[in-house]
Amino acid sequence: MLTGKQSWQFNNTPVIVSTGVTGGSFESKGPLAKSFDLLYEDDYANEETHEKAHRKFLEEAMAIALKKGGALSKDVQFLLAGDLINQMTPTNFAARQAGIPTLGLYGACATSMEGLAMAAFLVNYEGAHFILTGASSHKGAVEKQFRYPNEYGGQKPPTSQRTVTGAGVALIGKKAGGSQKQPELFSATIGKVIDMGLSDPYDMGGAMAPAAVDTIMAHHRDLGLGPNYYDAIITGDLGKNGLTIAYGLMQEKGFKMDQARLMDCGTMIFGKEQQVFAGASGAGCSAAVLYGHLLNEMKKGIYSRILLVSTGALLSPLTFQQKETIPCIAHAVAIHY
Repeated sequence: MLTGKQSWQFNNTPVIVSTGVTGGSFESKGPLAKSFDLLYEDDYANEETHEKAHRKFLEEAMAIALKKGGALSKDVQFLLAGDLINQMTPTNFAARQAGIPTLGLYGACATSMEGLAMAAFLVNYEGAHFILTGASSHKGAVEKQFRYPNEYGGQKPPTSQRTVTGAGVALIGKKAGGSQKQPELFSATIGKVIDMGLSDPYDMGGAMAPAAVDTIMAHHRDLGLGPNYYDAIITGDLGKNGLTIAYGLMQEKGFKMDQARLMDCGTMIFGKEQQVFAGASGAGCSAAVLYGHLLNEMKKGIYSRILLVSTGALLSPLTFQQKETIPCIAHAVAIHY
């Protein structure tokens, strides 16, 4: 059901049936390592290139989600997924292997919630029985495309963020009968493209913060919620710098939520001793943190209602070279448990 200007409310209770989360060697040393289903010691994952490894991380996450959900590829009507690499080749090549009808998505690092929102919408209105949705990234592949190859060893400023190597995938379906408790997808808000004139590719958090705030406020306005309705609002990968800016913007706009309730996937996945400047980024960041750590926290009773707001910077290497500013977007999905 359309609620307000840009939100959907799901009355037929689509749920997250199961998840699969994979990660690389650096992720295995972070504080959320135990929330991954599979971690590789080598970021090549026994493949020849980082791009091929990227595809494998997604393939493994998909296989794990299916196995945990007791489903086969033939049971799934659609795959909704994307990544940051040219023409989304890791996702498309993984889809080639899976044989599932596919809708490739590009929302940069906002892809995870773009896919989850669309999956919930389709299942809610009986457009599918089961959908796989997810997002992935790989530091070696992404850094090569958007910045410099890792081997170059270029200096980075404190506002920069480290790309997550990993993938997060969820199997979405209708709520099962009986007493089994599952994470319910309650509502979603589709964000607008926001460009505040920033152009520094090493400060994605600052560029994306206004889009995150716009979507958060639109979600609460559309659904008539108070600023502290959710136990936690978790942004995708604003990092430390962007999270501070986002909270300040909300205060300026009169959205008076408790600061302790505002968190960020990019500040969770790596530890302080890992020296990642402002935190983590990448399309796989919010997907891995949500489908691993955050859902585990919900099952433990730490949270009963969360809003995950994934954020994306919609630039390309070409637009940066042409001195364009960075348009950004954020999509939000509310999860109840």
